[in-house]
Amino acid sequence: MATQVQLPERPASTVERLHIEETEAQRIERMGRERPPSLKSGWSEIGFVVAIAMSQILTEYFVSGFNILLPTLITELNIPGASSVWPATSFSLAIASTLLFFGRLGDIYGGYVVFMSGLGWLIVWSTIAGFSQNWMMMVFCRALQGLGPAAFLPTGVQLIGSTYRPGPRKNIVFSIYGAAAVAGFFIGIFFAGVVAQFTQFGWYFWIGAILTAITFAISYSCIPSEHSQRPKTDIEIDWIGSGLIISGVILLVFSITESAHIGWGVAYIPTLFTMSVVLLLVAVYFEGWVAKSPLLPPDVFTVPCMTPLFFAIFVLYGTLGIYLLFGTEYFQYVLDATPLQVVAWYTPMAIGGVILAISEGFLLAIVPGRILLMISGCGAFGAHLLLALMPVGASYWAYLLPSMILGTIGIDLSITLVMVFVTTQLPLSRQGLAGGFVNSVLQLGMAIAIGLTDIIRTKTEPYAGQMQSYKNVFWFGVAAGVLSLIILTIYGKVPRAKSDYTADELADLRKESEAVET
Repeated sequence: MATQVQLPERPASTVERLHIEETEAQRIERMGRERPPSLKSGWSEIGFVVAIAMSQILTEYFVSGFNILLPTLITELNIPGASSVWPATSFSLAIASTLLFFGRLGDIYGGYVVFMSGLGWLIVWSTIAGFSQNWMMMVFCRALQGLGPAAFLPTGVQLIGSTYRPGPRKNIVFSIYGAAAVAGFFIGIFFAGVVAQFTQFGWYFWIGAILTAITFAISYSCIPSEHSQRPKTDIEIDWIGSGLIISGVILLVFSITESAHIGWGVAYIPTLFTMSVVLLLVAVYFEGWVAKSPLLPPDVFTVPCMTPLFFAIFVLYGTLGIYLLFGTEYFQYVLDATPLQVVAWYTPMAIGGVILAISEGFLLAIVPGRILLMISGCGAFGAHLLLALMPVGASYWAYLLPSMILGTIGIDLSITLVMVFVTTQLPLSRQGLAGGFVNSVLQLGMAIAIGLTDIIRTKTEPYAGQMQSYKNVFWFGVAAGVLSLIILTIYGKVPRAKSDYTADELADLRKESEAVET
């Protein structure tokens, strides 16, 4: 006996007013293209999308631009060579270690509240960071800055995933969200280049604070608070699991990164590394078998191809971290590029990335996910391969430009697709978890890859020279890109992102079918 799923009520469409009959499949397809009922007008939807996209821009602004500014900060704040990686890494580490926690808060208290809190927090610490008097204060402010994106990144994904039904409209919104990352990357390096060359470093942070304040105002005006409409939930914060995961991740990344300059012969490095492994193993046991409301429920991994897919994305996003930090250093230290030259070199990457990300919104419903993921993997290893092979005095057009185009292909195709896939597979009550999980994998992949490649660079530079030490880093990026490509080719069984039932509706459908059968 056929069953029908009760879809959410909405204003009657033109088709219904004309009493034209449509099949259930046609109705699902149409609803996947319509503006969500919670966004009352076209302008409110535009404001909603702009606000969420700006949150992605802000995160990339404070990642990419800081790499351009770092040589200036090393000089002005007297940052020791052994500690030069920490002002950049502390931001990503704070994000990576707390994303799941904030994503869970979003599921409990609502995405809107946590999203707005994250923006407010970033305004405060971006302003303070601009007044840093020494490198320790800078590292401290950067770490606290990271808690802002840790709050609004997962809840931004949550707000999109819970507002839009599976379908073309959701695909396009997520593609805009992906394009915002590329735009933020370029905006960050542009302002950092201008600041580094013409004014005081503090203006980089104060400009970021101004952009964040504008985003806060747009968000307050256009993002509907879903508090009154949220279903009741029995989810509780898993404080023990949160503490184990956050502590384990911080110690793991710290020990790997610090070992690049101190070495494993210093007792506290292997001690902290061992502690991190023990904490993470205990966290796995506690989350899987003890916790009543685990931070990361084990049934998330029952979604087909979820585990290998996220491992591949972990590796893939690590290649981006390598490219952004060590690629930028290579351009400045080895190729003697000025900050504004680096901005100019990255311009085609930003423009191409925006075009590619927007185009993907239309491709997701047409091209199988596996094909897009394989192209993404090819782009990641190709970008690093060109840098690794680039000879002295090589043409920008022959090596750097193609490398940057491949780099944006490597990231933009995969990230947007994964966000659409995960938010579609998980129910409304876990959209915050979905956002936290995706972004924690991305940020942790970046932090660990930077730590490992910093070891390669520092340990090989004394006998191989500065240029070859960077080349060795890029060869590591090639290997990581190939590994991700192999995994994505074998396990990337992601379907086309077409109009469909939501995860909650499919669950209701299964329950009704089981009830009829019994």
